[in-house]
Amino acid sequence: MKIITDTAALIPPCEGERYGMTVIPVSVTIGEQSYEDYNEMSSAAFLERIAQGCVPGSSQPAIGDILEVLEATDEEVLMITVGDGLSGAYQSAVAARNLTQQPQRIHVMNSKTLAGPLRYMAMKAVALKEQGLGLKEVKSALTETIDSSISFVIPEDFGFLQRSGRLAPFTAKIGGTLKLLPVLTQTADKTRITPVGVRRTWKAAVELTAQKLRCFGVGKNHLISVSHAGAYERGMEVLEQLKAWFPETECELLELSPALITHGGPGCIAIQAVRK
Repeated sequence: MKIITDTAALIPPCEGERYGMTVIPVSVTIGEQSYEDYNEMSSAAFLERIAQGCVPGSSQPAIGDILEVLEATDEEVLMITVGDGLSGAYQSAVAARNLTQQPQRIHVMNSKTLAGPLRYMAMKAVALKEQGLGLKEVKSALTETIDSSISFVIPEDFGFLQRSGRLAPFTAKIGGTLKLLPVLTQTADKTRITPVGVRRTWKAAVELTAQKLRCFGVGKNHLISVSHAGAYERGMEVLEQLKAWFPETECELLELSPALITHGGPGCIAIQAVRK
């Protein structure tokens, strides 16, 4: 069984190779030039280009690139994609699968998420494979994990979410004018992002998020991921604040990839949880 995901899982391709998985890079654009996540553009370099006034963009892996990876192996394939609706990656993967000579050996799973929980799912698939579980058992275990994920994002620069269609223009205008921090989460079907509240300070925004996580039932059997866009110190502060709320829960700090920074913007913080 071959496990495949893309860099929206916050796994560089070279790191994926060490774990025995294939990680397809998402592309980011600056001006007329495209770069592969991690391979050709680091998060730090990407943020520096944005600070210089460049307006970035991103796109999911091309169908041709996915097809090339799928045809490079004769094994059964489990491909775990970014949530359908959050990206076109799932649809691209399905289209690529249907172009192969043996589509029945390729299984595409819609993670319904990205970043921290997607990384956990890919790593869990690898661990279960190493334990000797077959494709059917791995898919069943991942389905339970997918259904347990919950995500929040607190943006600092509203323009990025507005351009990507992930924040309503009116909400972005109000936030930018009044210096408010919106807390956003996924809709019930996990295909879109919607506001859940607005706060004046980071501490209050994180407290609102923690309350929502607690209502969702997050506890010692979950993993909480805090992912930042060039905001390590704030990420650490958020992490410590969440540890106080959830002292028995494993927490981790991650850095967003260039492609995800394109949508959340510099300084944004994603807070996510998934059942282990």
